[in-house]
Amino acid sequence: MTVHTATPFDGAPVAPEQVWYASYGSNMHMDRLAAYLVGGTLPGATRTYPGCRDRRAPERSLAVELAGRLYFATESPVWTGGRAFYDPTAPGRTRGRAHLVTIGQLSDIAAQEMYKEPGTDLDLTVVLREGRHEVGPGRYETLICPGAIEGVPVLTFTAPWTLRDVDTTVPSAAYLRHLAGGLLESGSWEERHIADYLAASPGAAGSWTARQVLRLLTADVRP
Repeated sequence: MTVHTATPFDGAPVAPEQVWYASYGSNMHMDRLAAYLVGGTLPGATRTYPGCRDRRAPERSLAVELAGRLYFATESPVWTGGRAFYDPTAPGRTRGRAHLVTIGQLSDIAAQEMYKEPGTDLDLTVVLREGRHEVGPGRYETLICPGAIEGVPVLTFTAPWTLRDVDTTVPSAAYLRHLAGGLLESGSWEERHIADYLAASPGAAGSWTARQVLRLLTADVRP
């Protein structure tokens, strides 16, 4: 399948009804994304998600590559080990999946990532104009817009810091397996290429080999 890239806007961007939510972390996996959309508790997890106001599935999902670098930092209480973050200023390419959702759905997903109650739409004026907007100080409260796909804005969220500013953290086996599964589910990358990509990402690099990550795709590993 085709891997899409974001291109600059043709003219001044306007507030859209839909956006591409580019996930580079656990929401690449459709089952995980469904927990944010519909609500509920995933198997093996303890957290209950309230879900979005609009609980429809994404209209479409595409494989994407964004300019910048995936890295792992801080500590996830769900997965243990490092969380995935995206640094658009670092050299490299970040693989992910772009889900076509409404602004309300994107806003509610972002709220749940920060353990907040969904219900308030994000103001996208600044991020569409400048490509970046720190909505708050939280680890996933910085909006990034790297461009558009098919004329529709691509948006993701990450930390306000950069890769250079933070100590990286080794991700857990369960988390890496989940990320690998989400990329594999897109149908755009082979298993060995996914393993190479994740094993080379800061935080995983030096602690995980591509061969070890590849084995996770067939291992019984749970969070």
